[in-house]
Amino acid sequence: METINRLHRSLLRGDEEQDEEGFLGESEGLCSLSPLQRIYGFAACLVAGLAFMLLSLIVFARPIKFAVMFTFGNIMAVGSTAFLIGPGQQARMMLDPVRVYATAIYIGCVVLALFCALLIHNKLLTLIAIICEV
Repeated sequence: METINRLHRSLLRGDEEQDEEGFLGESEGLCSLSPLQRIYGFAACLVAGLAFMLLSLIVFARPIKFAVMFTFGNIMAVGSTAFLIGPGQQARMMLDPVRVYATAIYIGCVVLALFCALLIHNKLLTLIAIICEV
C-alpha cells in the first residue's frame, strides 16, 4: 500500500524522475520505471488482457482456442497490477496467509484449463476448467 501512496504522491508532484525503488524492488536497478511508465504499462497490459478475453468470445464454439485465449487474457489482466506495485510485492500479497488458498485455486484452475486444452484436447473438461477459473 505504501508503494501505491508513493506512486500517487509522485504523480501529483508531476516529476518523472526514477522512483527510489526499481521495478523489481531494487534501488535503481536495470528495470526501474518511472511512475508514469508504470501507469502506462499497467494500462497497456490490462487493455491487452481484456481484449484477449473479449476476442476469445469469437472462438467460443471452439473450446480449446477459447480456453487458451481467455486464460492468456486473464493472466495478463491479473498481472497488470505488477506494474503498479511490483512483481515481488504482488507475489507477497498473493501468498499472504489470507489469500494463499484463493491463489492456489486460481493458479490450479489456470494450469488445469491449459492442460485440458493443450494436452488432453477434451472440450468438456476445458470448459469446466474455464468456468472454475472465472
